[in-house]
Amino acid sequence: MFIQLLERIALGLEERQIPYMIIGGQAVLIYGEPRLTRDIDVTLGVGPERLTDLLGLAEASAWRVLVEAPTEFVQRTMVLPCLDPASSIRIDFIFSVSEYEQQAMGRVRRIGIGKADVRFAAAEDVIVHKIVAGRPRDLEDVRSILLKNPGLDREYIRHWLSEFDRSLAQSNLQTFEDLAHAAP
Repeated sequence: MFIQLLERIALGLEERQIPYMIIGGQAVLIYGEPRLTRDIDVTLGVGPERLTDLLGLAEASAWRVLVEAPTEFVQRTMVLPCLDPASSIRIDFIFSVSEYEQQAMGRVRRIGIGKADVRFAAAEDVIVHKIVAGRPRDLEDVRSILLKNPGLDREYIRHWLSEFDRSLAQSNLQTFEDLAHAAP
């Protein structure tokens, strides 16, 4: 189910020339411990001005848009939630044009799935996303990625977490240091 859906997402976004990367649980499956995940999170390297293209992809793919007023919802949340009725898998498309996301888009890991080279966020960027989200499941994902990937660019992670700490007034960097210390 997920494999075919990831392939369709990748081919559809490539056809529309929309840069993207798979983040969240699907990316954790590449770098960390396998776990059950019921959705696909896709960060887009475009802003809401490309919503029409994305709505066209959803229609062509027979995905159900899960909000009544997509334009207003995306303007407010920067997310377009969809559902693939054939598999009951939710797909969250996240619009982003931040400096961080643009840099992360250039670091993707391409993995061949069917006829597509699916773009997954680099392990370091999955860690940054998970630390900023900060939920217990996300922090467990970070632990597993740290344990399975000893050669990570920790300075890259520290740089971006420090940037987020400044803008969000959080202690993301300290959370990472605590997790990194526990996983040599």
